[in-house]
Amino acid sequence: MKVDLLHIAGASLLALCLAFPAWAFETRADAAWVFDVGTHAVLMEKNSDQPIPPASMSKLMTVNMLFEALQDGRVTMDTTFGVSARAHAMGGSTMFLTEQDRPTVRELIQGMIVNSGNDACVVVAEGLAGTEDAFAAQMTERAKALGMTGSNFANASGWPDPNHRMSMHDLGILALRLIEEFPEEYKVFSETEYNYADRAPDNRFNRNPLLKLGIGADGLKTGHTEEAGYGLVGSAVQGDRRVIVVISGLASEKERSEEAESLVNWAFRQFAQKTVAKAGVRVAEANVWMGSAATVGLVPAKDVRILVPALVQETMTAEVVYSGPLNAPIVAGQEVAKLLVHVPDLPDIEVPLVAEADVGKGGFLKRLTSAAQTLISQIQDRAAAS
Repeated sequence: MKVDLLHIAGASLLALCLAFPAWAFETRADAAWVFDVGTHAVLMEKNSDQPIPPASMSKLMTVNMLFEALQDGRVTMDTTFGVSARAHAMGGSTMFLTEQDRPTVRELIQGMIVNSGNDACVVVAEGLAGTEDAFAAQMTERAKALGMTGSNFANASGWPDPNHRMSMHDLGILALRLIEEFPEEYKVFSETEYNYADRAPDNRFNRNPLLKLGIGADGLKTGHTEEAGYGLVGSAVQGDRRVIVVISGLASEKERSEEAESLVNWAFRQFAQKTVAKAGVRVAEANVWMGSAATVGLVPAKDVRILVPALVQETMTAEVVYSGPLNAPIVAGQEVAKLLVHVPDLPDIEVPLVAEADVGKGGFLKRLTSAAQTLISQIQDRAAAS
């Protein structure tokens, strides 16, 4: 049964997971993962499940651990942490903490995100777990629980270590969690500068190059070590769409900036969001055998939207498939059919359809009428097909 997609359009909540190899972006990154948040569509991936050195991008996991501590009440934004000699001695990026400081959780969040402070990460690790080693073990355990199977942490900051690894896919999972689970705290990722105690006039600026481009970027984190190259976890919003871009292994800051911007623009411009069905809106109807009604409406249980390459969106088709006639009794909400959406050069998208209403068993006369109607319908269908 063919279905006109234009006649079943509406708002969308159900996300369908797709990948689009035919439209893949030829990235210079060694590893990459690009994701459309609204539809949960993976738009592009390259070595995305390979555990590699994440550099400072792994600070996102330290941030997540602190956000979780805020969420469950172990700390507040005004909780203060001490600064150990170990934290103070951290090299690389810093928020310039001294052992005399007692930074608040709010300040440490800004220091980790905006300044990429290695010292801030050690302070958080020791403040939450006692030691950085214990905290790294907790990070690894928590990552596994969140489905981040390619992650293992040796420290809180992303400092080079042969046992410190994350995949681009895992960084994407983590970015999505930070965006969706902590919307208020996430706003810090869009801050462009932070200068703790007025100590770092030259290190106060957020290193994320996407934030100043006017493309809707609002996060998340850059990273760089000699082994890892230049990487970035970024996210941007345009209209009602959000995309996440994760890349690593670029040769320079300039190349990282160019590649990240190109990927964001490609993700928004190459793909179109298409709403194909609205929850509870009848898509078709199915014949019922021996029921109190001869037919029952077929509806999606949830709103459905998909992301398709822009060049083929007008050539999408759909059809309803079920094994019928359906046997009574039927319960409203019972899955009885499928909507198959055909997109050129991509696998079919399969959407469950449920019964719109209850259909009980009919009485003798009703069953007789139903049988006759079903028989006539089948004869007409066969005639139309021939």
